[in-house]
Amino acid sequence: MITNPIKIAIFGAGRWGTHLIRNFNQHPHAELIAIADPHFQRLQTVKERLRLDNRVKLETDWLKVIHGYDLDAVVIATPASTHYTLISEALERGYHVFAEKPLTLKLSESQSLCNLAKQHNRQLFIDHTYLFHPAVTQGQAVIEQGRLGQLRYGYATRTHLEPVRQDVDVLWDLAIHDIGIFSTWLGQKAVEVQATGTVWLQPDRSFDLNSPSFPVSNQISGLSDLVMATIRYESGFQAFLHFCWLNPDKQRRLAVVGSEGTLIFDEMLKDQPLTLQRGYLETINEGWKAAGVECEKVEVEPREPLAQVCDRFLNCVRQNQVCSVSSGEVGTDLVRVLCGLSESLQQGGKPIKL
Repeated sequence: MITNPIKIAIFGAGRWGTHLIRNFNQHPHAELIAIADPHFQRLQTVKERLRLDNRVKLETDWLKVIHGYDLDAVVIATPASTHYTLISEALERGYHVFAEKPLTLKLSESQSLCNLAKQHNRQLFIDHTYLFHPAVTQGQAVIEQGRLGQLRYGYATRTHLEPVRQDVDVLWDLAIHDIGIFSTWLGQKAVEVQATGTVWLQPDRSFDLNSPSFPVSNQISGLSDLVMATIRYESGFQAFLHFCWLNPDKQRRLAVVGSEGTLIFDEMLKDQPLTLQRGYLETINEGWKAAGVECEKVEVEPREPLAQVCDRFLNCVRQNQVCSVSSGEVGTDLVRVLCGLSESLQQGGKPIKL
């Protein structure tokens, strides 16, 4: 068990990396040793903006950090295409790892990293921040209490006008959040997926996972700007998802429908992100009539999700215990679902068994 402050290096000083630097730098159980980013001006900007101590080293070479510093853990906030190399190198050096989602872009690589973490008895922790959002935590409690009755289906919409990624499509950019929430709330694994997409902006760019198990066809050419997906779970529950980064109607809304009500997580409603819309149908003569209709606000504690994530990671490192919410296995299962959806997308919407 580690009792002294956990010595950390952070790779990546972009938008999300900056948030991670702020959180770990302020945490009483962490000691920020170094930050690595290929753009030195970005490092200088972060240092000035966050008023970092001069003892925090700034490096443009991550290999210098991983081999030349005395560390307990590394935090990886770099593009997903770099994750496998960085994570495997860190684990081989005996460091615990905190990595941005998705874990990797290939299922085989995610599985390999989980095995490597077990082999070296180190924690592989994936930053699925939404799973630590107080509204998601409270929503899970509502479902587990049976307040929705029999679960029937779910739906989610995640849209905005920008940013538009040039390395992955909208599915890999946005879907992992909602897939993670559904999997957590249901406590089930996906067994079948289906997806269709539309390309407007980048017809000449291709997203190839470069995996022997991933068949690429000519059904979809370019990076999808719009994706409509369906996920079926073990119980038969289905989730319908809509993703688009070319829509000025910004939405962050997810719902689970049951026989006695619908639980709604709407992130855009800052003061009331979680509501339980009650209601059911009564039989009247030969038809049905709505009854028990009322809207209940579900109280949510005002906590920063990312602060909860960083604190949980440090605790997992200190105890050297796996986090059931954000482990490498959880991250790998989400990559499995995304790979299946990509396969369906490339095959024109063919259902894919997982």
